[in-house]
Amino acid sequence: MQDACSRIVGRIIVPFLALTSIAFLVFSGASADSVSGAESAMRSLAPFFQPPTEVAGKLGVFRSPLLFNDGSTVKNAAEWPRRREEILREWNELMGPWPRIIERPKIESLSETNREEFIQSRVRIEIGPGQTGEGWLLQPEGAGPFPAVLVVYYEPETSVGLNPKQPLRDYAVQLTRRGFVTFSIGTPGGNAWKPEIGTALCQPLSFHAYVAANCWHALANLPRVDRNRIGIVGHSYGGKWAMFAGALWDKFAAVAVSDPGIVFDETSSGVNYWEPWYLGRDATRTRRPGIPSVENPRTGAYAKMIERGRDLHELHALIAPRPFLVSGGAEDLPARWIALNHLVAVNQMLGFSNRVALTQRKEHSPDEPSNELLYAFFEYFLRSR
Repeated sequence: MQDACSRIVGRIIVPFLALTSIAFLVFSGASADSVSGAESAMRSLAPFFQPPTEVAGKLGVFRSPLLFNDGSTVKNAAEWPRRREEILREWNELMGPWPRIIERPKIESLSETNREEFIQSRVRIEIGPGQTGEGWLLQPEGAGPFPAVLVVYYEPETSVGLNPKQPLRDYAVQLTRRGFVTFSIGTPGGNAWKPEIGTALCQPLSFHAYVAANCWHALANLPRVDRNRIGIVGHSYGGKWAMFAGALWDKFAAVAVSDPGIVFDETSSGVNYWEPWYLGRDATRTRRPGIPSVENPRTGAYAKMIERGRDLHELHALIAPRPFLVSGGAEDLPARWIALNHLVAVNQMLGFSNRVALTQRKEHSPDEPSNELLYAFFEYFLRSR
């Protein structure tokens, strides 16, 4: 068991020691301009790695992810993989198993155009057994290899700037302008309230994470992509999707989420993990949309999670020590640091700092300052110099 744990420690931590060296500017041959850009990105991000004084160090009612099920405490980094596997196994048991991962998903190019200084391709991709989805692949000019980001949302057009009604959710095109390959994908089947999960036995939100894992492979297989520097991002519904994908698929090297509601919160209708299109899918009954009540009780995996005292801070822990940014708005206020402090503790135990950030804006919708911080996050942690 000790040998197995050591191998897992290496799998999780060693790539991020390399990533840290890149992030802290010891990458050989870095140009003066690139070093300056990285330093600028870090300066803008630095204040957001620290919680406000009023919530600093507060842990709330959340059970520490550093406690094994038997009540003993994770003492060091060598013990973390065993605890991590315990958390992962229990969440997968609650949500249901994934179909087989598709390591070489089929990709069909439907159209290709030169846009600005990058190539824009409409593609059809295999996202699950017998299931395809269409999205947009944006690739900068040049040989690469480039860092990459998977962008998830209701539909991919918004992410690539083809939806003028939502101009500040165009993460893909903005990141590609900054030197990233991006792939934008939408809801499996096209209807976020009735996502198509085929014959899968897992909860819809877990299936979304499975789709993201297959899309990671699609990006990783591209010759112009550095498979060790692939991140994921999404806003709102896409933020839930990105957070679950980042937690359940540990090959995403950096995870950014925009105001998804990062913990269970039944005081807010926007933090609606209880709905059947997320974690409330139930073969025996269908509940009405809305906050759970006596008349409209919890269902599916979500009901079991609440009964057993589970919360999303355990999924956050699965992301460690990879960088995690919460671009907070109306749903993810500074008080969310109480949950994130547990992730900070996991990272500290693993020997990492400045891996957890929470930025803040007033509204749920993104704005330019919060987006610039999100782009700086990916530039700092993933962009080659």
